[in-house]
This record gives sequence, C-alpha cells and structure tokens, in this order.
Amino acid sequence: MADGVSHPLVEPGVWIERIGDRVFPQHVPALFLDRDGTINIDTDYPSDPAEIELRPQMLPAIAAANEARIPVVVVTNQSGIARGYFGWSVFAAVNGRVLDLLHDQGVFVDMVLACAYHEAGFGPLGVSDHPMRKPNPGMLIEAAKRLGIDLGRSLIVGDKLADMQAGRRAGLPQGWLVDGEAAAQAGFAVRPLRDASDLGGLLATIEMLGRDDRS
Repeated sequence: MADGVSHPLVEPGVWIERIGDRVFPQHVPALFLDRDGTINIDTDYPSDPAEIELRPQMLPAIAAANEARIPVVVVTNQSGIARGYFGWSVFAAVNGRVLDLLHDQGVFVDMVLACAYHEAGFGPLGVSDHPMRKPNPGMLIEAAKRLGIDLGRSLIVGDKLADMQAGRRAGLPQGWLVDGEAAAQAGFAVRPLRDASDLGGLLATIEMLGRDDRS
C-alpha cells in the first residue's frame, strides 16, 4: 500500500485479520459486530487512537460470546480510507487501540474484517457496491469460510440498517440494531438494542447458542 507498511490485506480494499489462536469446532455460530458506533463511540471516521472510547453496553455481549466459546467477528466498513481521509496504517492503529481496550476489560475478538471500497473513493478503492461492503454480505461469508461458522445460527449487532441487511443477505436469522426499532423482514428479525431489557435478550440468545453448540 501507499504507506509502505505490511498489513493483513487480501486486496487493496479488504483487510482480514485473525486475532489470537482460539480454535473453534466446525459449524459454530458467531457473534458479528460492527465496530464504529457499536463497539466504540463513532467520532465520524475515527482516526486518532487516543480518542477511542468503548461503548460499555457491548462489553457484556462480547463477554457472553467468549464464555460461550463462539467466535466474535468484527465487520466494519471503512470508507474513510477510500475517500483519502487516512490510510491503512491509521486504521491499524485505531483498531489496535479498540482491541487493547477490549483486552483491558477482559474480553476478546477473534477476527476483524474491514472493507474500504466506496463509490466516492479514489483509484482502485473507488468501487460502487463492492460485495464486501455492507449491506452486502461478503465480509460475513468470508469469515464463515475461514472459521467454519454456521451463518444460519449466527447473530449480528450494529448501529445501521446496512448491518442488518448484511446479516439478512448472509442468511443470519436475527440482528440487534443499536438505538433502533424492531422490524421483521423476510426470514430475518431486527431487534432493538436500547436498554437493559434489550441487552438481556441479546445475552440470553448468545448463552443459548453456546449451550446448543455444546449439546
């Protein structure tokens, strides 16, 4: 890439990074998470690691998935790279800070996928409707191939409808929309994530998936 630093890029606009060495059985369900606005507070194209602040509401969900021994996979659109606001090195620094803050809280992510393609991007990143960019399901499908994930039993949490649409298109049965409203789509349920009751429902679902996977 232009910054001259080696990164886990599988193509100019797609980052796939395996975090840690936890091994999972085949056909395990997963917890998919958007990053900005879901795991951390969205500061509008986050580019300064020092400004990263976690959203505490998501920590119990990640902890529940870790306890249930199901993979936690971050799937994040990063159009700021395509637009030239920052490069992959800045993304790496910000993402590293997010992972460090999670680690400090005793919770862990198993894979991070990022898509930088955007129709307003420059050069090779200026791609419209790339299959990896949410609402398309490419990042979820790629993670499933690499980790042996059963998409039909997996969940997604995000703060945008594009996250829910990516989950539906990947074959997930349900997703939780941060500060959103409940909705029913064909074969997919959108559940709100606004308060402690909503979080309790998400935690119960994660715990149930863990029990089902061990039975």
